[in-house]
Amino acid sequence: MQTRQERVYFETARHRIAGTLTLARDGYRSRVSDVLNATERDFISLTDVTVELVGHEGPGTHHDFLAVSRHHVVIAIPELPEQGELEPAANGLPPAGAF
Repeated sequence: MQTRQERVYFETARHRIAGTLTLARDGYRSRVSDVLNATERDFISLTDVTVELVGHEGPGTHHDFLAVSRHHVVIAIPELPEQGELEPAANGLPPAGAF
């Protein structure tokens, strides 16, 4: 099976997590939502991960690998580009495809 890597941002009740998720190149399990909705799997594997505690300042900790319980994920989005790369839409919403 061919795969691709996608940077993602997950937030749980206590942590902000940015890491690399391995997805299928196309078809089944090629989207982040497919992985989040996979009932046969309780954990999501991430590599090259930074973990920050919600409500605490600091750079966070880096880990080569982290397994995140999909049941604890509150927010999941593709990692945003650097600030300034997105231009706000006229209605105040991000441009289509930004997430």
